[in-house]
Amino acid sequence: MRPALLTLLTAALSLAQSLSGDALVQALQKGGYVIAMRHTSSPNAVPAGATERQLDAEGRAAATAMGAALRALKIPVTEVLSSPTQRAMDTARAAQWPAPVATPELGDNGQSMSGGTPAQAAWLKNRVTQSPKTGNVILITHMPNLREAFPQATNVADGEALIFSPQGTLVARVKSDEWKTLQH
Repeated sequence: MRPALLTLLTAALSLAQSLSGDALVQALQKGGYVIAMRHTSSPNAVPAGATERQLDAEGRAAATAMGAALRALKIPVTEVLSSPTQRAMDTARAAQWPAPVATPELGDNGQSMSGGTPAQAAWLKNRVTQSPKTGNVILITHMPNLREAFPQATNVADGEALIFSPQGTLVARVKSDEWKTLQH
């Protein structure tokens, strides 16, 4: 098959498998999805007395609103794996999701925006193919890990979620402030 035709078919298949609006909510309510997201907003500077970046007020508010929206939409979250960084763990806590499990493969290796390794990207690509038996799994990580694992998902915003089907296909992208617009 010629490369141009293969690219066109891949793009068409990708569009056919995308979800939005009510269809996305209904699918997530049934469970089986993996939601890989970037932690919510944190300034690039490390606050005085801290050892790493922290969520700012906007990041805490966005995480809180996202958690509230998922609960209002009756989207079950049964497991949360998080980068061990405070800003990622605090994203899960502010959202009031199940206790996040610190997972080094989702970390930034102490390098902030230049962190992430090919091994971490491979782990993340593999993990989104592991559909949960019940509910949905949330993976909280950093931009370099998402960019390396999913090159098609460029410019992932603070708090943005990449939603993967039970087959491991990217079916939606939802920014943190868009969850509330999915409510009826």
